[in-house]
Amino acid sequence: MLTSCHTHHPRTGTPIQANNGMIQLLQPDLNVEGHLMTALKERCSVRSFDTQNIDLETLSNLLWAANGINRQESGKRTAPSAVNAQDILIYACMEQGAYLYDPEQHTLQQVCPFDLRKEIADTQEFAENAPISLVLVTDLSRFPFDNKEKALQLGCMDAGYVSQNIYLYCTIDHLATVARGTMNVEALKEALKLNENQVPLLNHPIGYIKEIE
Repeated sequence: MLTSCHTHHPRTGTPIQANNGMIQLLQPDLNVEGHLMTALKERCSVRSFDTQNIDLETLSNLLWAANGINRQESGKRTAPSAVNAQDILIYACMEQGAYLYDPEQHTLQQVCPFDLRKEIADTQEFAENAPISLVLVTDLSRFPFDNKEKALQLGCMDAGYVSQNIYLYCTIDHLATVARGTMNVEALKEALKLNENQVPLLNHPIGYIKEIE
């Protein structure tokens, strides 16, 4: 029975460590137990997080589930993408800095050495307590047309798909998360070195379930 909203499952795994600004993720564990209908039943938003750091195994599975490559022959992803633009960029932000997810290499590449979780939390301080926050950014330049309004609409749609993948994986793996639109967008655009076509849309603070005392 999945109990993501109510149960804390302490665990130990491989610590997340960067080598020359790059984190090599592990191959996803495709045998994580869980059932789709139960995950949908149990899916919920959680706004409190255990402060234990996420391990490498969990982060590797999470990013692959969010928007990793599930068909090597075509390079297509776990989340659908309008006109196959593959516009959604995922930044993993943690104490040791901010990293851009590369689905093709299944790696994280550092783009900022600073802890940006305060900027992601902005006016909602609870989000700062999560060990990791994923920031979803649409790159409008990846759409094959010049209509930015239409591209942004499709980018928002694509971010929603990735967000739901995050929710469902978190439910199955007993993690706490909540989708948020609140964040200090201008500070993040500067820190993540985003250009005018790259728009932050959503963020997901993520941590293990906090035990209810």
